[in-house]
Amino acid sequence: MVNQKVDALIYTNNNCVGCNKCISVCPVLTANHAVLENGENKIVVDGNQCISCGACFDACAHNARSFQDDTERFFEDLKKGEKISLLLAPAFLANYPKEYGSVLGGLRQLGVNRIISVSFGADITTWGYIKYISEHNFTGGISQPCPAVVRYVERYLPELIPRLMPIHSPMMCGAIYIKKYMKVPDKLAFISPCIAKKNEIDDPNCGGYVSYNVTFDHLMEYVREHNISGPAVKDEIEYGLGSIYPMPGGLKENVYWFCGEDVFIRQIEGEQHIYEFLEDYRERVLKGKELPFMVDALNCAKGCIYGTGVEKVKTETDDILYELQRIKASSKKSGKSHAFSRKLTPKQRLDKLNRQFRSLNINDFIRHYSDQSKGLEIRKPSTAELDAIYAEMDKQTEAQKTINCSACGYNTCKEMAKAVYNNCNHKDNCIQYVKGKVEKENMLSRELAEEMEVKNSEIMAKNELIAGLIEEVSDDFASLDCSINEMSQGNNSNAQESTEISVSMADVLSFCEQLHTSLESIQNLLVKLEENNNEVTNVAEETNLLALNASIEAARAGASGRGFAIIAENIKKLADLSKDAAGDSDSNKEQIQDAITQLLGASKKLMDIIDNVNLRVTNLAAATEEIAASTDMVSTISADLKEKIDRLNS
Repeated sequence: MVNQKVDALIYTNNNCVGCNKCISVCPVLTANHAVLENGENKIVVDGNQCISCGACFDACAHNARSFQDDTERFFEDLKKGEKISLLLAPAFLANYPKEYGSVLGGLRQLGVNRIISVSFGADITTWGYIKYISEHNFTGGISQPCPAVVRYVERYLPELIPRLMPIHSPMMCGAIYIKKYMKVPDKLAFISPCIAKKNEIDDPNCGGYVSYNVTFDHLMEYVREHNISGPAVKDEIEYGLGSIYPMPGGLKENVYWFCGEDVFIRQIEGEQHIYEFLEDYRERVLKGKELPFMVDALNCAKGCIYGTGVEKVKTETDDILYELQRIKASSKKSGKSHAFSRKLTPKQRLDKLNRQFRSLNINDFIRHYSDQSKGLEIRKPSTAELDAIYAEMDKQTEAQKTINCSACGYNTCKEMAKAVYNNCNHKDNCIQYVKGKVEKENMLSRELAEEMEVKNSEIMAKNELIAGLIEEVSDDFASLDCSINEMSQGNNSNAQESTEISVSMADVLSFCEQLHTSLESIQNLLVKLEENNNEVTNVAEETNLLALNASIEAARAGASGRGFAIIAENIKKLADLSKDAAGDSDSNKEQIQDAITQLLGASKKLMDIIDNVNLRVTNLAAATEEIAASTDMVSTISADLKEKIDRLNS
């Protein structure tokens, strides 16, 4: 997972293991989003929802949270020659009493111009609070040095915005004083113990007076890496008890110093307490109940001296507290001329404080706030919607809905369901749901194993049956292959025979055509023969008539005509024979004609039969081709199946 920087000051880095501890300490339900990344749970920060309280840093055992500030940009601008002056948080001296002077000296050598402690700005804030309360009878106001508290109110408790003290924080009071009263034109960098100060710096209501939030952690990392050191220098302006603002109750002690301890100041700090308190305080305000003189509210349990922007190693001891006590002691003066004199009464100190700041216009230090809650509302599911989410998480009974194991990071199952409803978590982040799912899967696995055992037995039995069938099918395929080969050979023979028949029938057809032609020629000759026979008959009749006439004439001639009579008789016999021959020829002709007619009919019938045979031979040839193609296909399929069965059998 790449570092999740986006628009968030605080973001998730590669060390996240999805343990949900950050969720458990976060005051905003929707600021942390549990997501599944490659099947693993990761918790990413929603920059719009996050108030930069830093509670997740203390909770995370894996160093999975990082933050952004302006340290790199600050040093880059110094290198470019930008004119920059420093606002120094009071906690810096307490955290680094031995390195304080040399670090400031090193920064001065890099180009830093003025160095002014925010402790002085805190003194202005104390003056502004008391002055505004007294002039406007403004009791019950919530102190606002802590930007995380301000951001929470503006975004999630807008009803309390009128209760936020309308005076700027010590940082901003110091910045306004430097710009408006000291007339310093430089950019201002805040050397800061707090990540959330970046939100205050960028807030349009803060006028852009400060340009950089440089946290102790990143500053000292850069200083050590680049060996930044120089002749010791100190901050410029003397200050009073504003130096103890970073301590829990530091503001309260300042107010007591000037107003006495008879006023009730509600002190509250720590991420685990402050935001629950604010929720309850809203109800108190809305119900018109009695309110304290003011509320001294800090996000960090140990105050700003152990703020979110402080090196982790510094937060593991009480050394800073002891150092701050020394600073506190030195801030209280011995004489009576100072507002922080031990020898004066609270009223006398307040009078001196007012005189000290009489040149200041309180309106210059008035802070305004904005309702930023639009679009950030945490949706509340209805009972039906909650039940639907419970059903998805397999929480059916009341006992299942109230397991409240907190493994998901939320105190109750209901809060988890609300987070799912607001799309910032998922049901798989519920250990009870996952446990139930695992148990169901285990049960299904056991049932599946039993079912698989039964199925395996059935499969083994079927495998044996299949093996037998495969053997039988293999034998059948062998027979089929043999039959196909025989059929193919027979088909090839049929094709050859069909071809030869076709050739022979073509020869027969040619002969029939020639016979038919010859018979037609003979028939034509017979017609001519009939014509000739008719002529012979006519000649015979005429000859017979002439012989008759000759006989008559021979009889008339008497003895002299006897020889002529014999010739005439012989001519008559010859004529009769010619007539008889012509008659016989007609008779034969009729018989021949009948025979020819029969032959013509037979030849026509034979030709029809030949045409029919040719048609059948053609059909047989086509069928043979189809059979050949089918045989080839069957043979191919058979061979393929046999190969597959052989593979299956092996």
